[in-house]
Amino acid sequence: MKKTIITISRQFGSGGREIGKRLAEELQIPFYDKELIEIAAKESGINAELFEDEKYHTSKGYYLLGAIGYTLGTPLSSIAEMSLNDKLFLVQSEAIKHIANQGSCVLIGRCADYVLSDTKDMLSVFIHADMPYRKKHAIHSYEVDETDIDASIRKIDKRRANYYNYYTDRTWGNADNYDIVLNSGKFGIEGCVKLLKDLIEAQK
Repeated sequence: MKKTIITISRQFGSGGREIGKRLAEELQIPFYDKELIEIAAKESGINAELFEDEKYHTSKGYYLLGAIGYTLGTPLSSIAEMSLNDKLFLVQSEAIKHIANQGSCVLIGRCADYVLSDTKDMLSVFIHADMPYRKKHAIHSYEVDETDIDASIRKIDKRRANYYNYYTDRTWGNADNYDIVLNSGKFGIEGCVKLLKDLIEAQK
């Protein structure tokens, strides 16, 4: 591969973000997770909170229509016909494409595998694990209260699946949608990093 572009989708608590971050460090390439939101916000002039806040009001977004249209070079009338969610997805997708065009990187979530599906140098990865592992890792990594951990995992996974399925017309977590699927509960964080690094180096 001329470039090394890795997209990582993951179940909550599977350690996908940590795997991506460590892999980027090993390969000495940029890592993007929430940084994607910061870039999309900066490029579009949109408040970063809108990309993450599930409780925003549509009226709040209409104030930013001009900024979105200007950034994407799209007529305001076309942008106005979209829902706020669609506008944010479009802006975020443009940020992902811009980052990938610049060079090698690791991208976490946000349908990056779909957005970059025509990119020949991309390796798409899905990380999963069994529930006991995920519960233990989620509590350790995200400080989730043990009494709420099951509900938190189900809620976050459902939100990720709904988002992915809606914007890609694919099924989140379906192995057919990814180049490689790894069980972090079986291989561990370091094991997954090593497997991915070895695979990437073998492709060069």
